[in-house]
Amino acid sequence: MTINNVSLTPHAGEEGTELLEELCDAYADAYGVEPGEEKTAAFRHRAEKQFTRPGFALMTARNEGRLVGFVFGYTLPAGDTHWWGGVQPEPSAEFLEETGSRTWVLSEIEVRRAWQSKGVGRALHDAVLGARGEERATLATGSDAPALPVYESWGWRRVGRIPGDEGDYYSAYDLFVLKLPVSR
Repeated sequence: MTINNVSLTPHAGEEGTELLEELCDAYADAYGVEPGEEKTAAFRHRAEKQFTRPGFALMTARNEGRLVGFVFGYTLPAGDTHWWGGVQPEPSAEFLEETGSRTWVLSEIEVRRAWQSKGVGRALHDAVLGARGEERATLATGSDAPALPVYESWGWRRVGRIPGDEGDYYSAYDLFVLKLPVSR
């Protein structure tokens, strides 16, 4: 798929490993940090763990061969409620139930600074979520994250807040859900 001279390509987990250096470079650029800085190292660690998770999917955006953005995530396994652990206000048991095919986690969506506000992020978002078979998607972000208004404008609904773990970027995270399939 091509949008505004940007081609979108889906990838499986093993390809994520092959693209890791490019992903780290685009991630660093999206945040205006150097690729070797702590924030990028933390991203690398998260990404390496996620490439092998069930339901992993990666979508890249390229312009003239250069990676300008990406999105990836994975499916929550059956019975796994760790994602929802400690969420306040506490949702119903039915909401928390995971079947292994119910919820897809949008883990990362990043666009290089020069390509932000040009529709690349939305195209990546819609392409990856449009290809999912799960009932819903979820994401976590800091309550003061710059992308928060963007997620809300794309239809994401805040369902609560969870405390961050030691060493996390934020001390707490807002959790959002979006009903699938995505429609514009």
